[in-house]
Order: sequence, then structure tokens, then C-alpha cells
Amino acid sequence: MRWKALVFIALAQLMVVLDATIVNIALPWAQHDLGISDGNKQWVITAYALAFGGLLLFGGRIADLWGRKRTFVTGLVGFALASALGGAAQGEAMMLGARALQGMFGALLAPAALSLLAVMFTDAKERAKAFGIYGAIAGGGGAVGLILGGFLTEYLNWRWTFFVNIPFAVIAAAGAYFVVREPAGSRNRSSLDIPGVVLSTLGLVSLVYGFTRAESAGGWSDPVTVGMFVASAVLLLAFVFTESKVRSPLLPLRVLLDRNRGGVYLSLGLAVIAMFGLFLFLTYYLQVVRGYSPVTTGFAFLPMIVGMITGSTQIGARLMTRVRPRLLMGPGFLVAALGMLLLTQLEINSSYPALILPAQLLLGLGMGTAFMPAMSLATHGVQPRDAGVASAMVNTSQQVGGAIGTALLNTIAASATTAYVAAHAAGATNAKLLQAQAMVNGYTHAIWWAVGILAAAATIALTLINTGVPGSAAPTASGSTEGAEDEVKIPVVAH
Repeated sequence: MRWKALVFIALAQLMVVLDATIVNIALPWAQHDLGISDGNKQWVITAYALAFGGLLLFGGRIADLWGRKRTFVTGLVGFALASALGGAAQGEAMMLGARALQGMFGALLAPAALSLLAVMFTDAKERAKAFGIYGAIAGGGGAVGLILGGFLTEYLNWRWTFFVNIPFAVIAAAGAYFVVREPAGSRNRSSLDIPGVVLSTLGLVSLVYGFTRAESAGGWSDPVTVGMFVASAVLLLAFVFTESKVRSPLLPLRVLLDRNRGGVYLSLGLAVIAMFGLFLFLTYYLQVVRGYSPVTTGFAFLPMIVGMITGSTQIGARLMTRVRPRLLMGPGFLVAALGMLLLTQLEINSSYPALILPAQLLLGLGMGTAFMPAMSLATHGVQPRDAGVASAMVNTSQQVGGAIGTALLNTIAASATTAYVAAHAAGATNAKLLQAQAMVNGYTHAIWWAVGILAAAATIALTLINTGVPGSAAPTASGSTEGAEDEVKIPVVAH
């Protein structure tokens, strides 16, 4: 029964991850049809990111309190209705409202899905297989979104990038209702931490909006951008202080301060910064510089998907019960960095088979190998009543990492492009060629940063994560057995 449940949980996760990229390709057509201004088009992406990123911790706590299965099905139904609203949008306000609703229900759905896996799969070998599948979807779903978005936009209509979510959600919700069996006694029925909800939501929204505004407003010195970062720091510090004092915190600090889980959240967030930046640059390079169609661009990402699935299910899942997680995560991020390093050699007429294809395979293999143990370790060893909020932290690190990656690396690329044009404009004879060369120069500058970020992720994984092979029984690094009286369903991993 658990394996049947995994099918529907994985389908729901695929839908959420797809939605992060599928709309990007359809955005120019939606903007034209709905009359959305250039200044407001970013809100189609930002409205989703703000609601999703800001409410994830709240969604994780609701899953622990209300029941993961109920939260999961509610999230699916709400996501489907919001998607139908987006597909039927007749104007800017309707579209932006639908995207915010998608983000809200996604914030319920994503942590509920991961925490269901955490409480259902406790045997080390079964857990490795389940999280191998989940990790492949979490890592490769964004690239699949580019393929599907290109196909739907080119051959049907941009509205289908929203409508396609409906059958996904209906099938997953029906399957979950009949198949998913949540273990008894794993809920956290403590009262809801309202101050924590308010502070964490406002803090995360400020942080995500600060990065998205830095990209759209043209720099990091914009007063509103700086104000958002200051407000975020104050709110999140107040949140941490509040969580250390209240009886039933929204985010128990024991979840965050464990060195292994903290290492996973930090290294995973950094890796997503690099990956989302790459999606952006390769999409623009292939479509704008090389002239690929949306569908061709989507299929150009297939090697990365193949690499991620292979790395997650054939390398990560097979080795997870034999070697320490850090010996999968660290080398995995380094292999991904090697693939990224190849892409620093991009030129206007770079060969796809000789350069882009092998780079994507390395990226996919590395990320897939690293994501799989990261997803498992992020919820391993937590008390069952904390599984939802621990899962929410995984999604939060990914969502914030995605927002940072898009804004930070795009700003670096734009600055390098502008500098290249200024330096070479005097001797240029072909303005169009100069612009293409400047764009590629900007991409390679930003990709160098991505290489460094992946190297930092590998260093953090190798340094902070010290847990043993899953299934081996040993005390934690501090000598304690965190929540030992509650950890019947989720064994503590050896630290």
C-alpha cells in the first residue's frame, strides 16, 4: 500500500515543481493576451513565489496539526481550482490572484507530501528507494516543466500550462484519499503559534520579495530592496527569539539546530541557487542566442533530466544504505560543479553535443546523487510530530534558494553584459552580433559564480553533515537521543 501511495505523492510533487518553471515559457503569450504591462509581468512569477515561500512553515505546521493526508488532499483540490482560475483568467488581476492562490495551496501541499514519506517509510532500504524517486522528481521536475511548457505553448495555448495541473491534481487527490494511510499517533496537536506564523510569513515574504525586486528594479541599492532585506532580518530574528520562548513553537529550534539537518537545508539552498540560475541562462541562450523554438528548448534539457533520474535512483538510492550521506552529497555537488564549469566555456556558436549535452549530464548526475540523500536526511531523526515542519524547511530552503538564484545570478549577468557592450561598442561593426556576444559573456560570468556556489554547497555538506549510514544505531553527536520517547516510527540516524 505504501508504494501505491508513493505514486500519488510523487505525482503531486511533480505538479508543484513543474509549476515553478512551466509558466515561464508561457509568460510572453499570457502577458500579450491579458494586457499585462512590462512592469507588472514579473508579478505572475513573484505572486506565486511570495505566497509559496512565505507560507511554507505555516503549511508544514498545519500538516502536523490537522493531519498530513487531509492537508495533502486539501492542497491538491485548492491547487487545481487555482489553476483553473489562472487558465480562465481574463485580466491581470484575475491572473495574479490565481497565482497567489496556487502558491498558498502549494505551501500546504509540498510539506504534507514530504512528511507523508517521512512517516510512512521508516525501513532504511525502503526509505532509500522512496526518497530516490522523490529526489529525482524534486530535482528534475523543473526541467520537465520547460519541456511541457514549450510543447503546450507552441502547439496548444498558454492557458494549458495552467489547465494541465487539473488532471494531475484530480488523480493524485483521488489516489491519496483511497490509498494513503497516515500512521496513528504522529500528529502534533499543540496550540498554533500565531506570533510565529505572522513573523515567519512576513519575514520570508520580505526576503523573497527583496531578491525578486533586486532583479526587476535594476540593482541591490534600490531603497525599497534594501528596506525589504532589513525588514526580513529584523522579522526573522524576532521569529527565532519568539520560537525559543513559546511553549508550542511553529518551528521548534531542535529541528533547525541539528547539525545534519542544518547542513542539508543550507547546502540544498545553495545548490538550488546555482540550478535555477542555470535554467534561466540556458533557456535564454538557446532561445535568444541560438534561435531554438520553445519545444526544442524544452527537449534540449532532456540530458539533465536523464542524469538526475539516474543519479537519484541508480546511484543515490543504491549507495545510501552503504555509505554516509555526506559522501554522496559532497561529491554529488562537486560533479555538478564540474558540469557547470564546462558551461563557462559557452560561446555564440558552441556545439550542443560537444559542450552543452555533457555539461547537463554531469549536472544531472551530480544533483540527482546529492538530492536523494538530502531529501531523506532532512526529515530523518525528527520526532513524528515535527515531520511536517521539517519537511517545510526543505521546501523553504529550495524556494528561497530559487528566488536568490534567479535574482542574484541574473543581476550579475546583466552587469557583465552592460560592461561588455560599453567596452566593445567603439570597434563594433555589427550591433546584433555585439549584443549576442555581450549576452553570452554575461551568462558565463554568472555561471562562474554558480560554480563557486556549488563548491560551497559541497564544502558545507562534507563539513557539517556527520551522520552515519542509515539504519545503524548510535547516539547523536551531542550524546543525546533527541525525542527518544517519541521516535518509535522514525528511528534516529547515527550522528
